[in-house]
Amino acid sequence: MVRSFCSDDIPAMLDIWNEIVNEGNAFPQDEPLDEKGGLSFFSAQSYTGVAIRNDGIAGLYILHPNNVGRCSHIANASYAVSSRMRGQHIGEELVKDSLRAAKELGFRILQFNAVVKANIPAHRLYKKLGFIPLGKIKGGFRGKDGRYEDIIPYYIEL
Repeated sequence: MVRSFCSDDIPAMLDIWNEIVNEGNAFPQDEPLDEKGGLSFFSAQSYTGVAIRNDGIAGLYILHPNNVGRCSHIANASYAVSSRMRGQHIGEELVKDSLRAAKELGFRILQFNAVVKANIPAHRLYKKLGFIPLGKIKGGFRGKDGRYEDIIPYYIEL
């Protein structure tokens, strides 16, 4: 089940979000969030959803406009699944819920700007769900180790 987050969820959400940030191979952020910053960050999104498993949070996503003005109908999202819960299709559930939420919020397109080329499970999932890859941006992502990796943007019409 995926539902909207509440403030009580923040500690578990931060554990998952900061795990991804600290892994350094998917999110552009390089600094973890603290509780105050996390509440502000997640509250500022158009929508923040959490996946619940066994009465706990297994993953989350954020959804917001990808740009402003004449491009504000394009949404962007980021997904995070706890390393303990990966391989259980939670990411797929989060992506499907984000498609629903984006459509309900009036977005017409969902675009991912920076899917790291080495993130094979994400590429597989996005293609399965009908996202279209937009090519490759050579060296578009700086990994935790300082090496630059290619990224592939994706989009889907809602």
